[in-house]
Amino acid sequence: MSWTEWFLFILLVQVVHFLGTWKLYKIAGRQAWEAAIPIYNAVVLMKIINRPWWWTLLLFVPIVNLIMFPVVWVETLRSFGRNSATDTALVLVTFGLYIYYVNYTQQISHIKDRSLKPRTSTGEWVSSILFAVVAATIVHTYFMQPFTIPTSSLEKTLLVGDFLFVSKYHYGARAPMTPISFPMVHDTIPVVKTRSYLPEPQIPYFRFPGFQEIERNDIVVFSWPVDTLIDINPGTMRGSVQKPIDKKSNYVKRCVGLPGDSLEVRDGYVYINGEKNQLPDRAKLQFGYQFATSKPLNPKFAAEQYNLTDLYPLDDPPSYRVFQTHMTNEEYEKFKNYPNLDTIVKTGAPKGQWSKSVFPYDANYQWNNDHFGPIYIPKAGATVAITPESLPFYKRIIEVYEGSELGIDNKITQSGTQIMLNGAALTEYTFKMDYYWMMGDNRNNSQDARTWGYVPFNHVVGKPVFVWMSWNSNGKGIANKIRWERMFTTVGGTGEPVSYFKYFLLAVIAWFAFDFFRKRRKKQKVNS
Repeated sequence: MSWTEWFLFILLVQVVHFLGTWKLYKIAGRQAWEAAIPIYNAVVLMKIINRPWWWTLLLFVPIVNLIMFPVVWVETLRSFGRNSATDTALVLVTFGLYIYYVNYTQQISHIKDRSLKPRTSTGEWVSSILFAVVAATIVHTYFMQPFTIPTSSLEKTLLVGDFLFVSKYHYGARAPMTPISFPMVHDTIPVVKTRSYLPEPQIPYFRFPGFQEIERNDIVVFSWPVDTLIDINPGTMRGSVQKPIDKKSNYVKRCVGLPGDSLEVRDGYVYINGEKNQLPDRAKLQFGYQFATSKPLNPKFAAEQYNLTDLYPLDDPPSYRVFQTHMTNEEYEKFKNYPNLDTIVKTGAPKGQWSKSVFPYDANYQWNNDHFGPIYIPKAGATVAITPESLPFYKRIIEVYEGSELGIDNKITQSGTQIMLNGAALTEYTFKMDYYWMMGDNRNNSQDARTWGYVPFNHVVGKPVFVWMSWNSNGKGIANKIRWERMFTTVGGTGEPVSYFKYFLLAVIAWFAFDFFRKRRKKQKVNS
């Protein structure tokens, strides 16, 4: 739905509200016309039901309003003496239209100073849970979202099993585009494994202002641009379904290329505008290796002693003498001195060897994951020439990212060297959005922008800021355990991550001690 369509829908809701409640407003001592003025009518209604005015704001927050509207319907009935379970059930199953019946047919009076305390312990529990969900949904949607690292794309920088807090406000929180959605889950409801949202209607893309732009080498969480999978979990991937932007699977990578950059990959290293990209000291760049040993190698020993990533035997059944793994340059220098090492070879494709799975999937560009580019990263307002040679880079941008996903019906056709956009000749194009190039630090074991191309800014979710929990469950013979040294560490910064977990525990203990003595002193005052 466009903004115009949403505006008309909201006006329709106002008409429905006025027709169903104007008599209730009069009974409560207000004027009938007050029920017809958008927003103002909600503020007045909050006074009528003896609730704070700021509840009005919650009625306009996507997803949260799905909880608040039923609450307001029930509260409205109770403010006019309709407290029975039957009244509550009827107003909920009729989506509020039961209020019409009460408004036009019942002799009722307004209870101005009614008690807001639930009459039963069950009602108190329900009330507490509802508003806990509302508060958590607001925080989850607009401020801070938990995220788990599922793959080794950024291994040794961020580990599989790290639990992150991702800031939505650094780059500006993206408002939900699917307003009818289950709160605090992504695209699937846990346990029942069903879709958590209705694909229609959708709210046009909108982002609140942020206080920081994406900087080079920032680690960023974003919606996977090409996601059409019903299930993205490793080992169970299946598709296909067209997802709204905010329900595409979340990925986390390092942003190595910014809008306007020229980017190239040489032997796995990134070059920006001709110069080698300088990664921060916490970044652990890894490359793939194959090696053979003269004696069987215990994977648990290798993982613990040499810190090898994604270590697995290449032969079947395994002899534990031939392995594939990934490691940093420092770890390579250490491991090559392993006494029983026979051979070790760096994996990767040579320059000029074309990989069909590498963007832009065109034989004219003989690129692979190790040797890629140079490539231009589009910038909002920049204009590029559209030719048969450049079209593979920008076709998806024009048709999808700046087309169908923004509600624009863009269709490109080509006849020989003639390129047409919606039937008109297309020789150049001016970008509407900024685009970014996201890559993993584990260069030979990362599905990233080299595979699927640019990430539009409207797909950016947020910035990981904090590791609050880390669980080692790598299945390599090492027992599952908590990585205590990673708990409560920052994602950014310089030097080795420092855990602030002990300070958190001290703060919790101090709070409980303070609360205990505060309550005891309060009790002593009452008794005296």
